[in-house]
Amino acid sequence: MMTTETTPTVQVEGLRKTFYDESRGEVHAVDGIDFDCRPGEVFGLLGANGAGKTTTLRMLSTVLRPTGGRARVMGHDVVTEPEAVRESLGFYSASTALYPRLTARETLEFFARINRYPPDRVPERVEELVDRFGIREYERGRVEKLSSGMKQKVSIARTVAHDPPVLIFDEPTVGLDVLNALEMVKVIRELRDEGKTILFSSHIMSEVEKLCDRIGVIHRGRMLAMGTLEELRELTGEHYLEDIFVHYVTRTEGVEGVELGAMGELEPAAPGDGEGAEESIPQGADAGGEEA
Repeated sequence: MMTTETTPTVQVEGLRKTFYDESRGEVHAVDGIDFDCRPGEVFGLLGANGAGKTTTLRMLSTVLRPTGGRARVMGHDVVTEPEAVRESLGFYSASTALYPRLTARETLEFFARINRYPPDRVPERVEELVDRFGIREYERGRVEKLSSGMKQKVSIARTVAHDPPVLIFDEPTVGLDVLNALEMVKVIRELRDEGKTILFSSHIMSEVEKLCDRIGVIHRGRMLAMGTLEELRELTGEHYLEDIFVHYVTRTEGVEGVELGAMGELEPAAPGDGEGAEESIPQGADAGGEEA
């Protein structure tokens, strides 16, 4: 668990990303968000699909250049010091592909070296990862021949191959069966307990409740609220995270009767739902989510 005395390893200030779309014009995918993360903490970005979670994490990983604002990882600016940021960070996504013709062992060696892990320590590091993630039986097998569960283990090991202090898990359990999803949650907890800083994005409420020390509610590119689960419960008067999320979204949108669908989309609530949407947000609950 995190301690309040530790210095933030990730600092985000007024971060913005604007795209131009032919049909919609200027799109503010991320619209001036602020947050920080500390060692030994899982910070969760909670939002529906299209809320700006992945865009935010891609800017932190230097894949996308911010339109405005500032972000630092281990003190390194994502715009002016991208190489130093990448050395300090591991990025995992369910959509991140592995090189199919490499073996599991070659994959780990490649990613350790490309992220500048000390060359003389790479063989030892690979051995450590092979044992930790149970890859030994198929370490010489090509990735293209591995099962989905095996690929998952290789992909997690690839993410931490260079032993970075900051890890990003972007919707990591999408497409996984129950057992593999539980294994992913277990690994993230272990990494947190080792002192890693972890940014975790999801629209799956149960995962966020189980894993995250603090939660940022993001909607339409804005951070609506941020705090521990207990703090958000106190601020909203709601107990379940789904109700907390809907509480903030309905206040921002100025509408009642929405709920989160199975795939993270917002949809109309069933008849009779949405009661109490007119309840005001207690003082201090808002974190930059005023109506535009």
